[in-house]
Amino acid sequence: MSSVAGIVVITIGVLFDLFGCIGLIRLPDVYNRLQAATKCVTLGTCLILVGVMLITHSPAAAAKALICAVFIVITSPTGAHALARGSHIAGVKLWEKSVVDRYAEDNEAGLGSKEDPAS
Repeated sequence: MSSVAGIVVITIGVLFDLFGCIGLIRLPDVYNRLQAATKCVTLGTCLILVGVMLITHSPAAAAKALICAVFIVITSPTGAHALARGSHIAGVKLWEKSVVDRYAEDNEAGLGSKEDPAS
């Protein structure tokens, strides 16, 4: 029974990864593409690893899958944030139909500075 559940979870994870990849191709700017990559691919890859944990009969393999899932959950959003902030500081423009620019709002309010990437 756990192998059937594992296959179902892996299939859902592959679909999320596929949707994330389609988002990387179809979305209009770097910021929207980062959102697709971060949300869909993180969830999809973690679901695939959970499916592996359900299917495998080896505790060592299940532990490795769990460690990898935790690593992905921590590093993927952090990396996407760093890429988005770096793109904004470098002057990469938002899509013309974007309605909110939180980084620009922070700079106008004096909470951040374009000249100082550490702030």
